[in-house]
Order: sequence, then structure tokens, then C-alpha cells
Amino acid sequence: MRTISQEKYEKLKNTANAQGVIGALAIDQRGALKKMFQAEGKPAEQKDIEEFKRLVSQELTPYATSILLDPEYGLPASQARAASCGLLLAYEKTGYDTTVPGRLPDSLDVWSVKRLKEAGADACKFLLYYDVDEAQAINEQKKAYMERIGSECVAEGLPFFLELVSYDAEMTDSSSEAYAKIKPKKVIEMMKEFSDPRYNVDVLKVEVPVNMNKVEGYGDTVCYTREEALAYFKEQSDATDLPFIFLSAGVSSQLFRETLRFAKEAGSTFNGVLCGRATWAQGVEPYAVSGEAAAISWLQKEGRKNIEELNEVLAETAASWFDKLKMK
Repeated sequence: MRTISQEKYEKLKNTANAQGVIGALAIDQRGALKKMFQAEGKPAEQKDIEEFKRLVSQELTPYATSILLDPEYGLPASQARAASCGLLLAYEKTGYDTTVPGRLPDSLDVWSVKRLKEAGADACKFLLYYDVDEAQAINEQKKAYMERIGSECVAEGLPFFLELVSYDAEMTDSSSEAYAKIKPKKVIEMMKEFSDPRYNVDVLKVEVPVNMNKVEGYGDTVCYTREEALAYFKEQSDATDLPFIFLSAGVSSQLFRETLRFAKEAGSTFNGVLCGRATWAQGVEPYAVSGEAAAISWLQKEGRKNIEELNEVLAETAASWFDKLKMK
């Protein structure tokens, strides 16, 4: 069992429920959210992005254990959250520089872990794109960058949530059959790497190890038998001794719930979720087309239903992070 400082331990408790399960809501999207607004014919102005995030926080945080926001657009939303809801703040710039190879990480210019803590964060979240098969020179840069963030978090006594997103530098379509076949290795190997204590990561936020739309019984195209997919979920769970939570990766709320049940069946000891678009994405249209009142109505009905149904599945499937971390 890993040990962490008392300050980190207490702050981590703020992100989870009393059972040590993290049922967090993610709305730290920036570029993706702007594109969703534009798809509905609405200019993605700062005030609208901030207001939509604030409404999501106001209406849905009573049902979430914590909320993940970004300091660029999310600070008003952090003030609107329920008193019972913890706060994670993102530290990375959105997207990556496409003019250089490697999807290199970059932190927000005028932020530090100290400043995230001063803004009320219970944890720091950083998103890292990682290809285990990419050039060593690129991956060494990424490893050093994560070491620096981990050290910052230790210095400030703030839990470090590392979000890992796999890719292949030679493939452009991550939804393809070819990528589905190599995805399990990509996901599992990067989890092993960043579970090394040198990075001082406290919680891994990760993809499920397979493309569920290509699992036997879940989609039209089959890249994995049911037994193969179950084995990958178990191998993923065994690859780390850290608490880990699943990201929804933009799939439907129904498929995400089915995925969590599948993980439980496989024997995965995942410790919750940080669920974004599967919860609130369909609320963008009423906000963009009809305004605040329409968005609130959708969030109070459909948004709340999405998160409560997810919470019911978590209660049946997720393990407690208390079983993986203890205070020094």
C-alpha cells in the first residue's frame, strides 16, 4: 500500500464519497467545448463558456463527489459548486502544438500548483498524451515534465491526478480497427510507467483498455472476444498499485455505465470515474439555441438523471481508494 502525506490524504478525501469512491464530474474542456458551441451555430465567447460551466456546476455538483474545472474559464463555476463537492483544477494548456512531433505537454502560463491550491483546488490534474512506442527522446521529455509536476504537488501537499491518453504517432484514426488491436498494450504500459513512485502521482485517470464499440456483443465490428476484453481489463487493474479512475472519452452515458459493469465483472479494482461529456454534452444544444433557462431545465432533468444513474452503477462496481493509499 502506498503512503501519502496527511495533507494530501485529507484533500483526496474531499474528492470522493465517504466510501472512498470518486464520482467526479469533468468540465475542464476548452477547445472541445468551443467546437461544440460552434457546431450549434453559437460563437464560443468567453462569457458563454464560463456561464455554461457555471450552470453545469450549479445544477450537477450536488450529485457529484467533486468537479474538474480549468482556471481559464472555470473559476466562476468553482464558486457555484455545492458545498459538499470537492474541486480539481486542470494545469495543462488545452490541446497540443501540431507543428512539432510528440504532442508535448505544456502547463498554463500564469499558473502553478501553488496558485491552483490558492484558488481552492483539492487536487491538481494534468493531461498527458503518451505513446509508449514513440521515440525515446520525446518520451524522456514527457517523463521529466511529469516529475516536475509531481514534485510541485508534493511541495504544496496537493494530490496529483495524472490523466493519461494513449495514441500512436503513426496512426491518425484512433477509432480504427488497427488502433483497437494495439490499444490495450498502449494503455497498460503507460499506466505501468507512471505508477513509478518517482512521479509522485496519487491517482491515475485513464481510458479503459479496449474500444468497447469493438468488443463482442457491444458493436458491429469485433476486434476482441468477450473473454479477451475481460482479460485486458484485469491486466490493466493489475498493472498499478495506485488508485485509478476511468474517463468517459466522449462515449454515451449508457455505454459508459455498461463499461463499468464489464470492468467489475473482469475483476478490475477501479476507484471511480471522472466523467465529462457523457453527463452534460447534450445540454450544450439547449443552451446554445434557447439560452440559460433551457439549459437549466435540461441539466435538472437529463443531466441529473445521467449522473444519478452513473452513481448507482459506481455503488455496485467501484472499489475504495482507501484500500490503496494510507497516511504517512
